[in-house]
Amino acid sequence: MKTDLNILLTTLYVHLDDRIIPALGFSRRGRPGRPPALTDIELLCLVVAQHLLGIASDRKWIRYANTHLKSMFPNLPQQSGWGKRVRQATGLLSAVITELARDTPSWGEITRLIDSTPVPCGKSRETVKRSDLAGHAGYGYCASHSRYFWGFRLYLICTPDGMPVIWGLANPKIGEREAAEAMLRHDRHLLHPGQVIIGDKGFAGRKFEGFITEELGAHLIRPDRKDEKKRFGKLGGIRQWVESVFDTLKGQLTLEDHGGRTIPGLYSRVAGRLLALAAGIWHNWLLGTPHKRSLIAYDH
Repeated sequence: MKTDLNILLTTLYVHLDDRIIPALGFSRRGRPGRPPALTDIELLCLVVAQHLLGIASDRKWIRYANTHLKSMFPNLPQQSGWGKRVRQATGLLSAVITELARDTPSWGEITRLIDSTPVPCGKSRETVKRSDLAGHAGYGYCASHSRYFWGFRLYLICTPDGMPVIWGLANPKIGEREAAEAMLRHDRHLLHPGQVIIGDKGFAGRKFEGFITEELGAHLIRPDRKDEKKRFGKLGGIRQWVESVFDTLKGQLTLEDHGGRTIPGLYSRVAGRLLALAAGIWHNWLLGTPHKRSLIAYDH
C-alpha cells in the first residue's frame, strides 16, 4: 500500500476517533453480546481503502487486505462477516459522509449541484426475474449513453468540489423532480437558506421550483428550455462539474460494479463509495491539494 493512502487512513482514523464518532454519539456500550473484534472505526477506514483502491469484489478485497493490511488491521473478518458488518453499518456510513462534508471548507459554499445517474443492477432477463431487488428496481433510460438499464438512479447533491451532501436511490420510473423533492424534504436541514442549487432541464417545473424557493429558501438554477424565456442560459461549463463527479464514482470507485443483490447490500455499497469520495476530498483539503477530487494518489 502506498504511503499516501497509509497517511489518509491514519489521519481519518484519528479524526473519526477524536471528533466524528463522539459528535454522532455512536457507541456500542450497553448493546447485547460481545463487541466485534474489528472496531467500527477500523471498519470505516477499511471501507474507504477498499473503494479508493478500486476493488469491487469483497472476496478479492479480503484476500488483498489479509496480504497487505494485516499489520494495521489484525482483526479482519472473513468475506461473509465483512459483508454483514458493512451492511449493518450503512446508517453510520451515511452519517460519517455528512460529518466529513461539514469539516471541509466547501460546506460553506453557497452553491450546490444536483443530478442523477443510473445504477444498473442486472443485465439479463433472468436476473431481473430472480433478483431480490425485483419490485424495488425498475427500467430506465440513460440519455447520455443512449441505453436502457434495470436498476436504480442515484440522486446526488454535492458541493462544487464534489463533496457529497445529500444522496438517495430511487426507482428510475419515478420522475426526477418527485425523487429530488422527497430527498430534499427528508434532509432539508443540510441546506442553508439562500443557497443556489444548480440542476439540469429534468428539474424544470413550476411546482418543484416553488418548493425550492418557498419551503427551502433556496434558489434553483437550470439550463433554459427552448419553449421558455431566457433566464440562465445553457450553463454548460457548470453542468460538467457534477458530471465529472459521477465519472469519478464510476471510473475510479467502480459504482456500476457494485455487486449489490439486496436493498441493504446495494445501499451499503453505494454509501461505501460515497464515503471513499468524501474521505479523499476531505484529506485533499487538509493537504492543500489543488484538485480536491483527485484520488489518483490513493488508488495504488
